[in-house]
Amino acid sequence: MKYITLVLLCLTTSIILGQDVKGKPEKRSDSLLVDKKTKPLDPTDKLKNDSIVLTVEDYKIISFERDTTFLDTTLTIEKEYKYNYLRKDDFELISFSNIGQAYNALGVDFERVTGYPSLGATAKDLKYLEKEQINYYNVATPLTELFFKTTLEEGQLLDANLAFNTSRRLNFSIGYTGFRSLGKYNDTQIESGNFITTTNYLSKNGRYALRAHIAAQNIFSEENGGLSEKEIQFESGDEDFTNRPTVDVYLDDADNRILGKRYYLDHVYKLVRKQLDSTRFEKTSLAIGHTFEYETKYYQFIETASDTLFGDAILSTIDDKAVLKTFYNGVNAEFYNRTLGKLTGGVNVYNYDYYFDSRFIDEDGTVIPNRLNGTEIGIGGKYEKRIGGFDFSANLKYNLSGQLAGNLFNAYASYIINENNKLRFSLHTSSRLPNFNYLLYQSEYLNYNWDNSDVFEKERASSLKGELLSKTWGNLMVKYSNLDNYTYFAPVSNATIGNDMENAFIKPLQEGNTVSHLKIKYEKEFRVGKFALNNTVMYQNVTQDTQVLNVPQLVTRNTLYFSSDVFKKAMYLQTGITFKYFSSYNMNGYNPILGEFYVQNKEELGGYPLLDFFINARIKQTRVYLKAEHFNAAFSGYDYYAAPNYPYRDFVIRFGLVWNFFS
Repeated sequence: MKYITLVLLCLTTSIILGQDVKGKPEKRSDSLLVDKKTKPLDPTDKLKNDSIVLTVEDYKIISFERDTTFLDTTLTIEKEYKYNYLRKDDFELISFSNIGQAYNALGVDFERVTGYPSLGATAKDLKYLEKEQINYYNVATPLTELFFKTTLEEGQLLDANLAFNTSRRLNFSIGYTGFRSLGKYNDTQIESGNFITTTNYLSKNGRYALRAHIAAQNIFSEENGGLSEKEIQFESGDEDFTNRPTVDVYLDDADNRILGKRYYLDHVYKLVRKQLDSTRFEKTSLAIGHTFEYETKYYQFIETASDTLFGDAILSTIDDKAVLKTFYNGVNAEFYNRTLGKLTGGVNVYNYDYYFDSRFIDEDGTVIPNRLNGTEIGIGGKYEKRIGGFDFSANLKYNLSGQLAGNLFNAYASYIINENNKLRFSLHTSSRLPNFNYLLYQSEYLNYNWDNSDVFEKERASSLKGELLSKTWGNLMVKYSNLDNYTYFAPVSNATIGNDMENAFIKPLQEGNTVSHLKIKYEKEFRVGKFALNNTVMYQNVTQDTQVLNVPQLVTRNTLYFSSDVFKKAMYLQTGITFKYFSSYNMNGYNPILGEFYVQNKEELGGYPLLDFFINARIKQTRVYLKAEHFNAAFSGYDYYAAPNYPYRDFVIRFGLVWNFFS
């Protein structure tokens, strides 16, 4: 509640007070904050403020990688795909019945952003924003964005963000995402809150640059264990059970939670800075930098009374809590020369402490420890260079001491053939131990206690990707990946799926043979007048000795839509139908104790169509969205599962808006 009050106070202040821009704007020096730029998506949007005409180019959004885009107030089909709880295109995901409940993967990628394991509970933390997902802002006047969308039954989704500055060189942002959805089925209520505040600064002489953020995030989920009588109460289509609260589920008193706080600082000072004559562009520079990050995060599963579904329990009341605290410090030196390129090298120290509140001793007297902690020391380097239409960059991270990390290497190359065609290539290799919940876990349930910290080897992943980006022929991506020591959860002993789930439990396992994965993805839009057909098709193939990685072979999404100005161009209208389909396969199952998906090879699901109808409109800087989701649910058969025993959502009508306004 305190975060909501703070955000509303800031929004109100920005609207009432505004900010005057007078005189000629000072010359900007963005070389430290901006490495790459893209053209404004709608340069016709202009804001007249006194004697200065501001455009979207004056409202910059800067990513963690320092790529810069401009404010986008257009209405496109890509915006339609991203208008959801995650605020990203969910083409390779399939949602459970309630929004934000969990998302099963239709497509997989194995490139790692960081060289260290994470806490786990990956089925529940898609809305948990990592530092690489935080954006920073450089704005001419206060900029506010309000995102609203209805949810299921009770609740709503509201994302409010305010970006402002005290000078052209010191910018701030403050935002809060509040979400609650009761859901259609019993015990599926989801709540989440993401509070993010950022700042970035560039000194007048361009020598010192700083960016920092604070993040406080919370995701709470009720867990129901899936449908207990799916054939009778769901698949039959019996009208007595179309009112979903009448459908029986396995659990009725369980929930889990993810909570985390992070403090991040990244700053750099240029010891040497030589500029080209009469320009603001640098010829040569030498800089030193420092990065600091501290994060605490925990995952907790609570159940009022234990259930035989997961086997015997030590205590009748279940309260499992895994905590991870990390501390990162890194220093680096950066050399830049207009001819030679940019070279960065540094050293970092990573401290981690992953623990539970008590130790576990089994009947044989074997002790499972309650803590994994230590210090990792690593080095890293990065090189970037542009020659004409050719871009090249590479980065390397290597662990000198410690047990968690191994190495991480990425290389990127791109070539602009002409204004309509571009080629991109990338290479990735990495090695590290699996996430912490694979290595060590403790629970009141006897079956969910293990210590693999001295057993599991480091996972090794490598991939090669090529892309053709063409305005004429479409976008084609081909990627081939190899995985060694692939680690996964799977049912063991007498664990089953379906209606017979008594004593079902899962364990972490590691595959000794190489797993190979091929992904081919093609995107192309065809236009005839005001009509368009937008297509995305993905093909996947897995080569493996043991069936440990299951993905659909084919996923397709096709949208036929109409776009036009209406009411004498006072409104821009976009309406159409989206068709999504994926071939049947052994969908991963979901385990509520761990908040993880597991591999199962007993039940094939999928092979059903999803149809959505939408009407979207843009009025100045406001986009309005109305959608009838899965409108074919009642007449195409009740076989639409997102995981064994967990259905996809029924037909629902939802609406909302995105509103940008300026002060």
